[in-house]
Amino acid sequence: MNPKIHTSHEKMKPGHNEKLTLKEVVAMGVGGMIGGGIFSVLGLAIAQAGHAAPLAFALGGMIALITGMAYARLGLKFQSDGGSFTYLEKAFRQPNVAGIGGWLLLAGYIGTLGLYAYTFGTYGSAVLGLGEQANPLVHHLLASFVLLIFLAINLYGIKASGSTELLIVTVKVLILSLFAVIGLFFVQTNLLLPVFDRGQLGVLMGAALIFVAYEGFELIPNAVNEMVDPEHNLTRGIFWSIGITLAIYVLVSLVAVGNLTPEEINRYGEYALAVAAKPFLGQAGFLLIGLAALFSTASAINATLFGTARLGKAMAKEKELPEAFAFVRCNSNIPWFSLSVITLLSLAFVNFGDLTIIASFSSSSFLLIFFSINLSAWRLRQHIGIPPWYPLLGMLGTLAAWLTLMAYLWQTSRESLAWIGFGYGIVVVAELLFSHRRIIGKLHKQDL
Repeated sequence: MNPKIHTSHEKMKPGHNEKLTLKEVVAMGVGGMIGGGIFSVLGLAIAQAGHAAPLAFALGGMIALITGMAYARLGLKFQSDGGSFTYLEKAFRQPNVAGIGGWLLLAGYIGTLGLYAYTFGTYGSAVLGLGEQANPLVHHLLASFVLLIFLAINLYGIKASGSTELLIVTVKVLILSLFAVIGLFFVQTNLLLPVFDRGQLGVLMGAALIFVAYEGFELIPNAVNEMVDPEHNLTRGIFWSIGITLAIYVLVSLVAVGNLTPEEINRYGEYALAVAAKPFLGQAGFLLIGLAALFSTASAINATLFGTARLGKAMAKEKELPEAFAFVRCNSNIPWFSLSVITLLSLAFVNFGDLTIIASFSSSSFLLIFFSINLSAWRLRQHIGIPPWYPLLGMLGTLAAWLTLMAYLWQTSRESLAWIGFGYGIVVVAELLFSHRRIIGKLHKQDL
């Protein structure tokens, strides 16, 4: 491969050498996935899949791995900060398809940021010894504080964001690995058998409910222009991050199921994972998992904010968002306006929104987006060099999981289903109205 030739202007450009290494790229992906998910949705997975909860996490991971191939090939072919939005734009001639996908992604990411911040506030209160009796004001302050901290870090610089992510992810992976390895020696086999105590369908139901826990790896292609050697590191970054996350989820859920009864998991809810550490690590284990939750949610906020802001910038360049979202600092490529607006909307979600509905909306949204990306890869298969059965399997897996999630919500929470439908309606109308307004603007200029 011929080395890149840079002009003297490029060499002198500030921030030009601030590129993300493979380790930082993997950290960005792992950080985006191992966020509040494993802590907030573990109880839901066990409630549906029972003893087979680790299989539910494994199934979700397999769907993510297959979809990861589509993202890797598309990301290398169309190297853009827009990620999923750009791939939809290339695969479909109708521009509103990509626009709706982009709006849906933004809404899903903002909801996910709210979920992560909420989980940070919850575990922050627990680590401080306040627990469930904490003043709601403390919870809101902690949740808002972590969003503002990572806004500041992302505004400071790309390298600061990547280095911070690597440090945080390393710490939380070590803590969760320690929990999993030691906990395996204390697993009670009677709590693991029979494997399918809730039936085989429960595994699919559990995988659909926890799929939001695998949201995050698709952020990696958004930073393709800000990483070292993307031709090699993009694909490796995606697969390494999904593989590490899958292994941790399966082991952690196995230890949780093997140390707590379903009744105990339901009773302790969000604290189930921390309580599962008590039989073999005592109170220190509870605090250790509490710290892991803080590191996990913090790094997930960092990674999600990093990628979402660049998605907003790419959409603005394509006239799908106001032009201001494309504003960057004059001495760097940091989309400061996009970062600020996304953080403000996330603050509104975490302080005023119903996070149960937001979590369901986010999981449903990413399943639909991943289905669309697999469809895009299939449509562009000859251009990106992907075997057709890869995206076909991805479409089948994501569609089956989404339909299962809809069936579950129909049976258990029709209010959530109604809010999801309402949210999708807003997304579609917002895109169509914005596009229509842009057309009117062009006609008005022509008349003048």
